[in-house]
Amino acid sequence: MNTLGYIRVAAASPEVKPADVDFNINEIKNQVAIADKKDVDIILFPELSVTGYTCADLFYQQNILEETEIALQKLALFSLNTNVTIVVGAPLRVKNDIYNCAVVINGGKIIGAVPKTHLPNYNEFYEKRWFSEGSKCNERCYLDSELTFVSRNILFEIAGAKIGIEICEDLWVPVPPSCDMAMAGAEIILNLSATNELAGKHRYLTDLIAQQSARCRCGYVYASAGLGESSTDLVFSGNCIIAENGAILAESPRFSLGPKIEIRDIDIEMIRNDRIKYSTFNDSSNKRYEILKMPSFASEESFNNGELLRYISPHPFTDGDPQQFRERCDEISSIQAWGLAQRLRAIHCKNTVIGISGGLDSTLALLVTVKAYDMLGYDRKGITAITMPGFGTTTRTHSNASVLMQLLGVTMLEIPISKAVELHFKEIGHDPSVHDATYENSQARERTQILMDMANQTGGIVVGTGDLSELALGWCTYNGDQMSMYGVNASVPKTLVKYLVEGYANTTDNPEIRRVLLDIIDTPISPELLPAAADDSIEQKTEDLVGPYELHDFFLHGMLRHSFRPLKIYLLACHAFNGKYDKETIKHWLKTFYRRFFSQQFKRSCMPDGMKVGSVCLSPRGDWRMPSDASSNLWLKEIENI
Repeated sequence: MNTLGYIRVAAASPEVKPADVDFNINEIKNQVAIADKKDVDIILFPELSVTGYTCADLFYQQNILEETEIALQKLALFSLNTNVTIVVGAPLRVKNDIYNCAVVINGGKIIGAVPKTHLPNYNEFYEKRWFSEGSKCNERCYLDSELTFVSRNILFEIAGAKIGIEICEDLWVPVPPSCDMAMAGAEIILNLSATNELAGKHRYLTDLIAQQSARCRCGYVYASAGLGESSTDLVFSGNCIIAENGAILAESPRFSLGPKIEIRDIDIEMIRNDRIKYSTFNDSSNKRYEILKMPSFASEESFNNGELLRYISPHPFTDGDPQQFRERCDEISSIQAWGLAQRLRAIHCKNTVIGISGGLDSTLALLVTVKAYDMLGYDRKGITAITMPGFGTTTRTHSNASVLMQLLGVTMLEIPISKAVELHFKEIGHDPSVHDATYENSQARERTQILMDMANQTGGIVVGTGDLSELALGWCTYNGDQMSMYGVNASVPKTLVKYLVEGYANTTDNPEIRRVLLDIIDTPISPELLPAAADDSIEQKTEDLVGPYELHDFFLHGMLRHSFRPLKIYLLACHAFNGKYDKETIKHWLKTFYRRFFSQQFKRSCMPDGMKVGSVCLSPRGDWRMPSDASSNLWLKEIENI
């Protein structure tokens, strides 16, 4: 495992010739050599890969069993010249039984073997004809002139990670052995398989692997038999699949000639953090496993050299299958709208007040409120949408706000704030030519006062518009836009706000609404609290002041969702944003993120109610609790030392 908590794994499916052990071992060696050059920690081969899966009654032949043991000894000797732990499938004779086993080889030795627990004996499978069930075996037998432990109750510690092994059918049963292995500490599950192809089976298989990796909060490496296996009755395409905590990291092409190998880095640190955070994970652990340890030889500096073998999404809150874009947008906006609808029903209220600026956040909040009213069958006129132009309001944002309110059929009000704020400046003795925090925050608080008073006047509630990214950075005015009576965007980060507004734009039947929404998306993000430029363009751009929101959302996801330390977040950001931001820029804004995140906790400690829509949330009643005066020194010091 490298210093950032990654372990490099390979799933390989070499060409085989059924019963030709020498040929098969040479093909295995070729792929081990490829993996060794890539600094792989573990390489996994298919079920019975030493002999081929389709040998049938040839498994009874004494010479094939003896040649298998000799071949394993040769492979162990070969492993002396590599830094890779090798896991191959082989039939092993133990006393008077033959077991379908996964054999683990490292540093010149056969470390141990795990027999298959569940033997399929239905339809095209009849493994019980040759093999005994793994539950019968808990023996030490002589392989490679040394006693080797053959048992299903063993785990392996490889490169600092705990590894469990199951074989093919073991995954398909109601309670796979990997469940107990994960509960006993296994962080990666290896599955040696010989899954034949059937129409519709492959999608089911990938879903099964992804879900098992999610249920066990583990990495899952799957290597299946392929090229060369007998096609007498079945077809094997050599699936190599690597999953991690519910996500497929790698999947080999099907029905292609030649050997296959997929190599990826699995994040063990992320898996461990998840298991700690989700406290129910260990509640059901009741099996004991013996752990066989072995050294790691893989380079600890491979990531630092820019060779991370996995995709790191620069937009973790929005990246996903483009085909599911509409469905995902609808689901999230429905969660938001349903939360607001439930609140309105609970308090017997049909009136809401919302401030509309022509920016992304208030646009999304208005769209969500309209959707909630439509769910409830309420008249949209019960939504009082107020635009409150001030010193920094531009024609573009004001126009977009007004047009959107009109198109959505809500009650429209315009209440300018400039005169009221100027009077306030006079009363408190503030020079309006000094554009400081008082100048800006007075406007934000004046707008909030108007919204609160209008809510009293209409017998309604104020719908908050502030988003998760602003809460994380404290980019909101305390007791100004920080406050509302229900915050529909409170757990929606800025990158997701843009994504959702785009979703609304792509699904509306009204071309004029679409035009306005797309223009709002293209408008620079700004609180518009400082005067506009001479050409009426936005002068005060938020991302110039606090940094790019896509970086801050990346930092936020790494810190809150995975509890990563600053160094790891920095290195992952350098990888994800390579070519867009240089390292110094990323370091600068990472420091800004941590400094602001710690110093602005007091604003989050008293934030209003608002529904949770994703895995990251800052509600002080739910996902995030920290003292407002906690020190950030530990985190900032690590960033300074990068």
